[in-house]
Amino acid sequence: MPPPIQLADAPPPDWSHVARLSDDTGLLEHARNAIVRREHGYCVDDVSRGLLLISREPRPTAQLVGLAERYLAFLTHAQGPEGGFRNRFSFDRRWEDEPSVGDWWGRALWGLGTAAARSTVPWIRREAMNAFLIGCRERSPWSRAMAFAGLGAAEVLRTDPRAVAATELLADAATVIGLPSNKEADWVWPEPELTYANPALPEVLIAAGDLLGDETLLRSGLKMLAWLCREQDNGGRLSVVPVGGWRPGVPKHRFDQQPIEAAATADACATAAAVTGDERWDEQLFRAIAWFLGDNDGQKPMYDPLTGGCYDGLTATGPNVNQGAESTLALVSTLQHARTLATRSATRPSGGLA
Repeated sequence: MPPPIQLADAPPPDWSHVARLSDDTGLLEHARNAIVRREHGYCVDDVSRGLLLISREPRPTAQLVGLAERYLAFLTHAQGPEGGFRNRFSFDRRWEDEPSVGDWWGRALWGLGTAAARSTVPWIRREAMNAFLIGCRERSPWSRAMAFAGLGAAEVLRTDPRAVAATELLADAATVIGLPSNKEADWVWPEPELTYANPALPEVLIAAGDLLGDETLLRSGLKMLAWLCREQDNGGRLSVVPVGGWRPGVPKHRFDQQPIEAAATADACATAAAVTGDERWDEQLFRAIAWFLGDNDGQKPMYDPLTGGCYDGLTATGPNVNQGAESTLALVSTLQHARTLATRSATRPSGGLA
C-alpha cells in the first residue's frame, strides 16, 4: 500500500493551466486533455471564479494581476444595467443570452465582492465594488445563486461591517436558503435532496450568523455542514455528492464526482474553522485537499503535475482527463487552503495534521 497522504504532499497553487486557458478576452471554459477548446467559448461562472481566486492571493504576480484585470473587464461587460449578468460568450465575441440572475449572477457577485475586499490593486477594488453594488440591486429565487452572492457580500462585510447593501444581501441569502429541517433526524438539510454546490448553503449561513450576529443561523450552518461531512464520508475519506445527487431512502452512487464539489467542501470547512476556531474543521478541510491528491473513491490523483490542470471528474474507471477551467480553478482554490492550513498547522504544539 502507498503511504498515507500528508499535508506536506500538497503542491503550491499552480496557475500555469489557468493562464493556458486564458486569452485577451477572458477564461475559456473547456479543454480536451490540456488543450483549450475555443469552440465552447467563455462563461461568467468560470471568469468569476478566476477573479475570486486571484483576489485571494496575498502577493499576486504581475501575470495574475493582468489576468484579474481581464476577468474584471469581462464581468463588467457581462453585467446588464439592472444588475443581472449574461453568462455565455462565444469565441467570436457574441453574447448568447440575456442578463439574468442564475447561478452565474451569484458567482459574479462572489468574485466581485472578493476582489472589492481583497485585491492588492486599488483600482480593481474600486471597479469591482462598483459592479458589486449594481449587482446587489437584484435578487434570485434560487438558493445556490443566493448562496454564491451572499458569500460575496460576506467578503465585503469582513472589510466594511457598515456596508448596508452587502448586509441586506447576506441576510436575504440566509432567508432564501432557510434552516435545516427537524422533521427527519437523519436528514439535516433544508432541501429534499443533495444536488450540487451543497457546502455553499451551510457556508453562507455560518458567514451570516457570524457577521450579522445571529446565533441561530450560525448554529444551523455548523449543524448542516457537520451533517454533510458525515454524509460525504466513505471509510474515512471524502466522497463528494456526485452528478445526479443523493436523496433519502435511495442507495448512494459514488460516481461521477466533480472537483468543484471537493473545493466547495474545502471552502465551507475553512470558513467554519475561521469562525469557530475549532481545529476539528481542519480535519475535514484536509480530507478535501487529500481528495485531489488521491485519497478518493478511485484512489487516483486528480491533477496533472506537468500542466497544473485538474481532471474534470472522477468516474468509476478513473479520472476524466480533460482539464477544463472549472476543475482547474477548483484545484487552485483547494491548494490555496492547503497553503494556509500548512502555515496554521506548523504553529500548533501538536505538530499539525497528518
